[in-house]
Amino acid sequence: MTPRTTKTTRTRGPWAVSRVLRDRDAGLYLAGVVVSGFGTSAMWLVAGVWVKDLTGSDGLAALCVLALWAPALAGPALGTVADRVRRRPLLIATSLLTAGLLLTLFAVDSPDMLWLLFAVLFGYGAAGVVHDAAEAALVAATVEPRLLGDFNGLRTAANEGMKLVAPPAGAALYTAYGGPGVALLDAATFVLATGVYAALRVREAPPPRPAVNGWRQAAEGARLLWGHPRLRPLVLAGGATMLCAGVNGATVYAVVERLGHSATYAAALYAVQGAGSVTVGLLAGPALRRLGGRRFAAAGTALLAVAVAARAVPCDAVALVSGAAIGAGLPAVLIAALTAVQHETPGPLLGRVTATAGSLVFAPNVLGLAAGAALVEPTPLHLLLPALGVGLLTTAALVARRPRENPGRTPL
Repeated sequence: MTPRTTKTTRTRGPWAVSRVLRDRDAGLYLAGVVVSGFGTSAMWLVAGVWVKDLTGSDGLAALCVLALWAPALAGPALGTVADRVRRRPLLIATSLLTAGLLLTLFAVDSPDMLWLLFAVLFGYGAAGVVHDAAEAALVAATVEPRLLGDFNGLRTAANEGMKLVAPPAGAALYTAYGGPGVALLDAATFVLATGVYAALRVREAPPPRPAVNGWRQAAEGARLLWGHPRLRPLVLAGGATMLCAGVNGATVYAVVERLGHSATYAAALYAVQGAGSVTVGLLAGPALRRLGGRRFAAAGTALLAVAVAARAVPCDAVALVSGAAIGAGLPAVLIAALTAVQHETPGPLLGRVTATAGSLVFAPNVLGLAAGAALVEPTPLHLLLPALGVGLLTTAALVARRPRENPGRTPL
């Protein structure tokens, strides 16, 4: 397959960021990310606290995140949707669907209704897979190719940066009005995001009529991704990193409990993690151009390894610094992989290839969350977290040892 065409003119960091922000459609995309990301960050935190309050179980609270990530397993099939319809209307439809699902959570008022919460979270995650595939494909068609790394970094900064304000706001809203109040807030942000997507000035040609059925379409994306020498290493590194990150994510409430705080203290850890992600998001474009995708991913994974291991120390200051470092390290491999996919994939295949890459990266996260939910109670944190750090350092070393990218090509 022919990779996407890239411009050869050099683009410096600050100027690249300003060019992205001056682009009307890119700015609207980022506004949609900020609006919906605020509600999502609040809901992700509150879902676990809600279950913890209803059941007292750290394991069941961790399963909330598992329910959100589980649809990533069906990424190749869900991603074909983004290649079979116009992508802007699809963004609008998935946002409205998610808003409707969230409103059903007003019925959750006892442990007997937890099945509904988990079902809604699963639907939320499935809509998110389709939404992300459509967005990645639409962005790749409208943003200048050389600025894709900068855009993806800004997207990460905007989305993860919501952890600076959304979790504390969500925790306060939960304390005052309970889980349904936060669900209503999240639904409202998706409705607002719908208006943002409707304002995009994107002209899309009708997608070509598929020559094969949906399963074969999904397989086409998987074959391209797996056979591509530049995409496969980054995606595999992302999967290994997210496996360990999933186990780590399942320990958050146990870490909070070990520090002697209530479950809502997790909001502080998410907030500093957001600060770290904002930082790496702003620096991602220049870092990708200077280091290349693999070295950027390896550096982030190594930082993540040290931060995860340090969480074993029962100290508030260490926990907060580690949270910020986790936020800075984890997005690096995700930004590198997504930017590579957008550069190297033909437009008609981009939805399913993006979703397939998402499955290979995030499906291990689902397994990690499940393993973490099972391990968090019987395994001491001072053993579990350093072991995860060793696994992440190994991943970083393997990525760093791979052959350097072709110097004749512009690094992603």
